[in-house]
Amino acid sequence: MMPDTGAGLSPFSLLWPTFALVALVFAVWLTLIVKRLGHIKRNPPTRETFASGDAAGRYFEPVALPANNLANLFEMPVLYFALVPLLLMFRQVTTAQLALAWLFVILRATHSLIHLGPNVVTARFGVYLASVAVLAAMWIGFFVDALAGSRLYALHAGLMAQL
Repeated sequence: MMPDTGAGLSPFSLLWPTFALVALVFAVWLTLIVKRLGHIKRNPPTRETFASGDAAGRYFEPVALPANNLANLFEMPVLYFALVPLLLMFRQVTTAQLALAWLFVILRATHSLIHLGPNVVTARFGVYLASVAVLAAMWIGFFVDALAGSRLYALHAGLMAQL
């Protein structure tokens, strides 16, 4: 039994929040480049600036937030990017999964806006925790649907073997 994907819900509708998350990654990357180039223009580096990783880190410290945010977009979101092809491959794109995907992306965008803007750590952490909870719900939903599907497959295979 396939999960109810909702009336007229295309499995590929899950690609739209994924494209939005990819756009967020590129927007943060572009912010990083603009901030770093401006910093380099205002503070021309010397040979000692890049003599070591620590020295380069100190040089870019005034514009470190975009780099930190970009790194963060390759931590928990990796689990989202791993789940999307699984949901598509196993035809598990449901209305609930789509809603959770959009919520995850909105929370990640909010996290980036807080991180790159006012950087209120308590607000940022709350949004981060909410995004992790949403991502966990997506994975749990996929697990439950996969378990149900595997049981149904085993049942059908057993019935076919008896024929």
